[in-house]
Amino acid sequence: MLKRIQFSSAALALALGAALPAAAADNYRFMTGPQGGVWVPLGGAIKNVFEKSIPGVAVQVLPGAGIANVRGIDEDKAEIGFGNSISTVDGVNGDPPFPRKAANVCNLGSLYPQYFQVVALADAKINSIKDLKGKSIAIQPRGNTAELATKQILEVHGLKYEDMKVNFMSYTDAVSLLKDGHAQVFTAGTTIPSSAVMDLAAARDIKLIDLSDSVEGMRKINKGYAAVTLPANTYAKQDKPVTKIGYAAHLMVSCKLKEDHVYQMTKLIAANMKDFSVMNKPMESVTPKMMADDIGVPFHPGARKFYREVGAMM
Repeated sequence: MLKRIQFSSAALALALGAALPAAAADNYRFMTGPQGGVWVPLGGAIKNVFEKSIPGVAVQVLPGAGIANVRGIDEDKAEIGFGNSISTVDGVNGDPPFPRKAANVCNLGSLYPQYFQVVALADAKINSIKDLKGKSIAIQPRGNTAELATKQILEVHGLKYEDMKVNFMSYTDAVSLLKDGHAQVFTAGTTIPSSAVMDLAAARDIKLIDLSDSVEGMRKINKGYAAVTLPANTYAKQDKPVTKIGYAAHLMVSCKLKEDHVYQMTKLIAANMKDFSVMNKPMESVTPKMMADDIGVPFHPGARKFYREVGAMM
């Protein structure tokens, strides 16, 4: 009888053991960007690489925006996110529009240059930022880096939102609004060529507003801004180069993430740059040295370990 009880107990233990779930995965929330921008498809591709190559890691992709992503990570609402150098530096330093310093945001690496672009319908008679007065303009929702940059460039020229009709919306909706003629201009902070701008250019003749006269004023607001050249023929019927405002897009993570996971993430990003360039061509030539560029945001120890290992950082 005792042997039968012992056997039954052992069998029960085995059965219960078999019924127990496997060790819980590390579930990471990844804030990407608005619809119509490159961050959404790029985030999906990065998610797939991470889940395939890092055992026990599951990634949930969420919508986001440059400023909102900094806040999301700092407030433990996400663990991974895309960022724009100018906005993330403001967050780390506690400068407006951030109410306090973001102490839980670490840099994983720079990914590619971003271009702040002001795009108008060709027949709208808009040749400069000052010409936006009284016009209907489509702008990204608040919490987006491009929205903040729009507000700042208007201030440089003595304008404010009240001087025009402002529509806060995604790139996709902005393009639809301009196609229908209900707005004359929209602003975007993204890579080149922008799919949203290409979509609009396929339907309407457009004019890319030169921002040469805005660079100095924008740099006074944030030294992370720089003059960048949009090469000729980036978009249809654009036969001359145009000066835009530039900054860096990067990947940031919670400083609380496991060092070995962030090390593997950094290594995987570097190893898959050419694959990611299918969605964003500028990433094709990005090297670990470029990823390790100091943009003013502290590196996560896991990322720093990889860069030192490959000689991209001292």
